[in-house]
Amino acid sequence: MSIIKLTAASRIGCVRTNNEDMILAYDKLVRSDVYATEFASENMDRFVIALADGMGGHNAGEVASSDVLENLQFYINDLPRGLASGELMEKLDEWLQSVNQIIASKGHVNPEMAEMGTTLVGVVFYNNKYYWMNCGDSRLYRLRDGVLEQISNDHSLSNQRGEKKHSNIITNCIGAGIRQPYLDLFEFTDDFLSGDTYMLCSDGLNDMISDKHITELLLEGANANLLCEAAIDAGGYDNVSVCVFSVQPLS
Repeated sequence: MSIIKLTAASRIGCVRTNNEDMILAYDKLVRSDVYATEFASENMDRFVIALADGMGGHNAGEVASSDVLENLQFYINDLPRGLASGELMEKLDEWLQSVNQIIASKGHVNPEMAEMGTTLVGVVFYNNKYYWMNCGDSRLYRLRDGVLEQISNDHSLSNQRGEKKHSNIITNCIGAGIRQPYLDLFEFTDDFLSGDTYMLCSDGLNDMISDKHITELLLEGANANLLCEAAIDAGGYDNVSVCVFSVQPLS
């Protein structure tokens, strides 16, 4: 049996006046806060670990990210038992289109929320299988045997052009005028191994510090809050949110 140890932190940064990021850290929504927990996945029927980076004027991005994560948590918990992988993927795509309409509708009703949107990246455990999903340019990384690898692909203009640098022009997200968003969604149960460390982050982390620096910090045992601190120390031009979780044998 293994346990998952998780830390989450979401910080406002040095420039912004409000925090539009949010993390669903297994059993807690985290914004402008830090959190830590651990649990045995074998004892769970389902759970979600996810991160959303909101966008839009005023407090609109803040609303989009919280609405999406709250809706996702409810949706996953409300699914019937025993769905096959293909059925779950179909359900999650249906959910994506539905929540996209919810976010768009709020913008139509309230001009201050017009064009608000959010990214979404996360890991879902359901029916004894693990899935990762991504919509936007927030990232999922895996640290294995000292090597850090970005698992997700950025849905961004620079990525479409084959450029390595990050771009703040995203081509896919929830809301923000996107009529037909899509999820990168993959089952990776056989590749979710004891000893691995996974990290979800908003671009407030990877825009400020390099993957090499992130690797060094993770190898030193840095938790989510220490990674946020590193981004803030480097300038903190954006909100920065990080969730780090590791798979460890039960001692």
